[in-house]
Amino acid sequence: MILRMDSEFPAAKTLPLAIVTGAAIRVGRLIVLHLAGNGYAIGLHFHSSRTAAEETAEEIRQMGVPVHLLEGDLTRPEDIEGMFTTVDGSPHHLKLLVNSAAMIAPSNLVNMDVEAWDEMMNLNTRAVWLCSREAAKRMTGGGLILNISDVGAGKNWTGYGGYVVSKAAVESLTRVMARQLAPQVRVCAIAPGLLLRSENQPAGDWDRLVEKVPLQRPARASELLQVMDFLIENEYITGEVVSLSGGYQLV
Repeated sequence: MILRMDSEFPAAKTLPLAIVTGAAIRVGRLIVLHLAGNGYAIGLHFHSSRTAAEETAEEIRQMGVPVHLLEGDLTRPEDIEGMFTTVDGSPHHLKLLVNSAAMIAPSNLVNMDVEAWDEMMNLNTRAVWLCSREAAKRMTGGGLILNISDVGAGKNWTGYGGYVVSKAAVESLTRVMARQLAPQVRVCAIAPGLLLRSENQPAGDWDRLVEKVPLQRPARASELLQVMDFLIENEYITGEVVSLSGGYQLV
């Protein structure tokens, strides 16, 4: 694990700090760039996407915003501890954690091997718990933990059994930790449906999924960010999982 904290920014600058896991690409990147443009210093976590992380960090620096690059394997508890210990040296007080990092892979619970189960659960669920616990210790003046779930948490996708279970656990974790950490720290989640098509997913498969959505389209990135802003700004909401699936949760 390599952790780097930029030092070119003056300690006098007191922006609140937001840490986003899996922030180099896709949804995490959308979130971290949005937060950088909305008054947060950034803790940008990545694991294997070093080039993308450095490009995203440079884009943030061009906005005049402090950014701390945090490289670590979230399936390793010691990497998580090291990541938060590193930002303890930042002049910016932690106010927001977005648990965005996750993996999705086909799995059949009848024949899924233990190693694949552990990999899925350790990243998608255990890391959310450990990151949230470390963040809560540091949110002494209050803060928000925001978990990115999936509409699949409420589905019975037999072809993605491990993933469904891992995200259902994230939603339970959201509610339990919201109660335990109140009133100082709030915990919420967003459960998107179709948002960004994977570059490995055939367009025809994506289109067939869109046809199942009552609103007949995927979510726009701006709609995800609007929900996130709402949960950040409304300080009387905790323990809620907001569905952003165009009605797919009804199907």
